[in-house]
Amino acid sequence: MPFLLFGVFIAVIIVAAIFSHQQEKKRLEELRQYADAKGLTFDEGKRRGYHSRYLEFDFLDRGSNRYAHNILAGKVGAFSIEAFDYHYETHSRDSDGKRKTHHHRFSVAIIEVNFPLREMTVRPEGIFDKLSAAFGWDDINFESAEFSRKFHVKSPDRRWAYDVLHPRMMEYLLSCPRYELHFANRRVAVRGQSRFEPFEFAKAIEMGTTVVEGIPEFAREI
Repeated sequence: MPFLLFGVFIAVIIVAAIFSHQQEKKRLEELRQYADAKGLTFDEGKRRGYHSRYLEFDFLDRGSNRYAHNILAGKVGAFSIEAFDYHYETHSRDSDGKRKTHHHRFSVAIIEVNFPLREMTVRPEGIFDKLSAAFGWDDINFESAEFSRKFHVKSPDRRWAYDVLHPRMMEYLLSCPRYELHFANRRVAVRGQSRFEPFEFAKAIEMGTTVVEGIPEFAREI
């Protein structure tokens, strides 16, 4: 009986590995099809140094063994974009002192902007944000109670945040998937907490370009 159970366990692992491999192949093919349909380039290889390429986004500069892969690049409408999967590793030790490696994966779409931006982060509100607010470490609040409840907004320039996140922009973001928005220099990054499904790359790029187009003219001059 123990031998039979071991055999079943191994069989389950093999089936799971085969299924995972097939799903990854399907995802890559869908990304290629999306790239072809939009006239973008697609590179599935690992490319390092993206934390230096995009210095303004510190979420690309965490851990070790950092690399971008499955990279979509080119023009979408009037915008130059680059979207990719990203990986980095962190390490810890268990109760026996053995070193464990943790793999972190997410996707991001970066939109190039032809005017300067202030620094600002807009992300879904989390439980720790609510706890921090109870101790006075609050984010920027807005007239829309729903928006303030659902999003955590940080910026050194509160006035600029209000200018960019006007009522129509808040209404739009409330209708969007809950991705993070990072504004800095002349770039906007749309980041997922995990890897995007192929169709989500299109949604993230659309979200980023729509947000940029919605920034009022008077907020484009710093």
